[in-house]
Amino acid sequence: MTEILKIIGIAFVTTITSVLLKATKPELSFAVSVTGVIVILLYIVDALQGTLAVFEKIAETTGVKNGLVKILLKIVGVGYLTEFGAGILSDFGSNAIADKVVLCGKITIIVLSLPILEGLLTTIGGFLKLV
Repeated sequence: MTEILKIIGIAFVTTITSVLLKATKPELSFAVSVTGVIVILLYIVDALQGTLAVFEKIAETTGVKNGLVKILLKIVGVGYLTEFGAGILSDFGSNAIADKVVLCGKITIIVLSLPILEGLLTTIGGFLKLV
């Protein structure tokens, strides 16, 4: 809970500073925005390291192949990064490019999910042979 409050605080300070600078020094406004985003991302990366260890432990406990967990984490990561990148592009007025980033993100997710789909279909095929 305190982590999200810190992130929101950094976001507010960054936004207010950026808005105040936009009228007088637009180039500094952009730099402040980028710096704030980097600070937020660095803060959350630290929190994610513990989460990844939990996912690895779950994979070991349940017997799920570690590769499948990694694929699922990559899919989630692509989704979040796509949304984040598209949001930044939209904020800077590049909605057309943001839409293309979202499209590419969706295609990347489909490509990453193919091994999971293949494994699922193989498992279903095995069950059907038993019937």
